[in-house]
Amino acid sequence: MTDKKPELLVESRPVENRLEGFWVANGKKVLIALAAVVVIAGGIFAYNSYVKAPAELKASEALFRAESYFRQDSLKLALNGDNINPGFLKVISKHGGTKAANLARFYAGSCYLQLGDFNNAVKQLEDFSTGSIQVKARAKGMLGDAYSELGKKEEAAAQYTEAGTMFEKDDFNSPEYLFRAGYLYENLGKNKDAIEMYKIIKEKYSRSDRGFTIDKYLARLGEISE
Repeated sequence: MTDKKPELLVESRPVENRLEGFWVANGKKVLIALAAVVVIAGGIFAYNSYVKAPAELKASEALFRAESYFRQDSLKLALNGDNINPGFLKVISKHGGTKAANLARFYAGSCYLQLGDFNNAVKQLEDFSTGSIQVKARAKGMLGDAYSELGKKEEAAAQYTEAGTMFEKDDFNSPEYLFRAGYLYENLGKNKDAIEMYKIIKEKYSRSDRGFTIDKYLARLGEISE
């Protein structure tokens, strides 16, 4: 925003005349359009206040018990619920479109990954979305794990690469994801891509656990001598 003041109109009267002519010809249409905007805005407010907000609250309440099971490592109960409380899958199906249902996908993907159901882990994690870079990087990393377990090395390496380069401040997970990407690229015979991943670790995360040993992996690809 600037502090520049609008220029003064030299011919103010002709401008006023033109505006008067506009309102004579179009005033009714403009008022109808403005009224429509007010009605639409009111409808949005009413939807957010009386429909969306209660739906979000109900979904969040349903998610609470499933999260509790997840923290206790009771993964099947977290996914499927108990006789009283719904699990993540029920939250997803019953409260679709809510933030809680979206978060339930992240949790469900993690549960499936730990239970060894990698196809369902991929399904849930691919449908998950977030504006948080840290959480998105974690989801990408878990997708990489799932694809890797399914033997889909190309897909896994791509996910690990995204996860490792998405949030550079994370000096614990980022070098780990970059290493996994590099290791898979090596297995795929894509040594150039592997070297790129290893070099990022060396340059940005030299003091991480992976950083302390990364010279060995670069050396075997002919980049540096041990």
